[in-house]
Amino acid sequence: MKALRVLVGTAGVALMAVGASLLTDVRDPTDVLVWLGGAALLHDLVLAPVVLLVGLVLVRGGSRGPVRGALLVAGALTAVALPVLLRPGRTANPSVLPLDYPRNWLISLVAVATVTALWAAARGFARRRRRPGR
Repeated sequence: MKALRVLVGTAGVALMAVGASLLTDVRDPTDVLVWLGGAALLHDLVLAPVVLLVGLVLVRGGSRGPVRGALLVAGALTAVALPVLLRPGRTANPSVLPLDYPRNWLISLVAVATVTALWAAARGFARRRRRPGR
């Protein structure tokens, strides 16, 4: 598990470096700071409390962790997709948003739900195998 965390952390730092390198094209850095502040507030004031509350109310037992993780990922995907999901209709320039973003967002949510179900099932199976006499 430690190797996986190091790998994911390294990938995250590399992606942050790529994002930072793209900031050279930004005309007004205050817009970026406002956007980052808004994202932090959205996460801390809306997303995290909702995830914790839903996980507490809906899920009991050992699968609470995977479900909370899935809710967090689904909430982050939704927060990132909101500008495109709320954009009305087609744009005048078809190259601006060329993909079917609502469909792709739903596919991403289904993938998160599938991975979570498999993860919870594997954890439950591992727990049953560890208990002697059952």
